[in-house]
Amino acid sequence: MAHEHHHHEVEGKNLVWTILLNVTITLAETIGGFISGSMSLLGEAAHNLSDILSLIISYVANKVARKKATAEKTFGLKRSEILAAFVNSATLIGLAILILAMSINRLLTPVSINSKWVIWLALLSIIVNGLSVLIIRNDSHKNINIKSAYLHLLSDMLTSIAVLAGGLAMKYLQWYWVDAVFSIVIAIYLIFTSWGIFKTSLKIFMQFSPEGINLNPVINEIEDIQGVKNIHHVHVWQIDEHEIMFEAHLDVNEDIKISEFEVILKQVKDALAKHGINHITIQPEYSVSDSKQLIH
Repeated sequence: MAHEHHHHEVEGKNLVWTILLNVTITLAETIGGFISGSMSLLGEAAHNLSDILSLIISYVANKVARKKATAEKTFGLKRSEILAAFVNSATLIGLAILILAMSINRLLTPVSINSKWVIWLALLSIIVNGLSVLIIRNDSHKNINIKSAYLHLLSDMLTSIAVLAGGLAMKYLQWYWVDAVFSIVIAIYLIFTSWGIFKTSLKIFMQFSPEGINLNPVINEIEDIQGVKNIHHVHVWQIDEHEIMFEAHLDVNEDIKISEFEVILKQVKDALAKHGINHITIQPEYSVSDSKQLIH
């Protein structure tokens, strides 16, 4: 068995700062929404609240995923980050659908609101969310869980820009429909950007073969190794976004010693490493009567 670990540490303190910043703007927008009568501000506050929840989930998951493996949890809690990414992306898709429905309703029935509150709080939200995005931007490239939180914050900033544009249009042109139009566009954008993370995290949970791995060339490369007769009962899956698992039964041509099999195993490991597979379990067989199907 070959086993190689890759550690991708992220800065938990960065998430703490973004959580505190988002609590501040959420409270401000909630108060402003009630005072001004603006549904767009209340909707923005709800969006920010979802960010706070996603950031808390991301922070906890990031800490939990670092815990060491035990006899009861032999892989540790590495999938906690995938679970957080799945919950965050699913929440954002659901929220985007809700925003889309509310925006269509507002487009059909525009109302007059106090645009001054909308403009100033949208500006504050842009600053806060922009700062939050910068704080965790580097970590988002290393970790799918942090990336989902990053997309939450980025979507909030884009939403705030639309709210600001709508506020200015309402103040100077009385175009109350503009806010709804921008919100519809942003809701569609949120669905588009979240779908990739949602699909990736779901595939990892369902133990699908990792994207980018074409199994047939991998198998052909292994079966070309001298001494290998057949490889079958193959399973390829991911524990998290970094660790790819591979297990299989390997028929050898002759009844060889363990030391001789280890020479073959080294070549198998080298072949799989070229495809990014870093956790390998091979069961050697000779004259075993079983199904020789590649996928069983």
